[in-house]
Amino acid sequence: MRHTEILYNGRCPICAAEIAQYRKQAEAAGASLRFTDLHAADLQDWQLSADQATRRLHARCDGQIISGFPAFLILWRELPRMRWLARLMSLPLLRQFAELGYNRIAAPALYALHKRRQTKSA
Repeated sequence: MRHTEILYNGRCPICAAEIAQYRKQAEAAGASLRFTDLHAADLQDWQLSADQATRRLHARCDGQIISGFPAFLILWRELPRMRWLARLMSLPLLRQFAELGYNRIAAPALYALHKRRQTKSA
């Protein structure tokens, strides 16, 4: 049986809300997904620094660690209601645009918000 673990930033309100929706879908579908907040994880086990972990979504599937947009594809493939999106976004041109948008816009913006929250709480 395939086991997939998702590592996410639980202190990011946007990330936490999105993961909460995925978790609900996974529980309803009986999907073999585990969601781990990076702040409660052994990041050495993930071979990531705290900074690396906060910059992207990460998935561990069958022992392999996948980061960034490909981690979303792995997550979506495990959720019956999201499989169509995984198939669609796996198409070559769409995947390239999605990866570009995630790498250049979404992930850096969420990371900047994370750093700003850290500065305010320090």
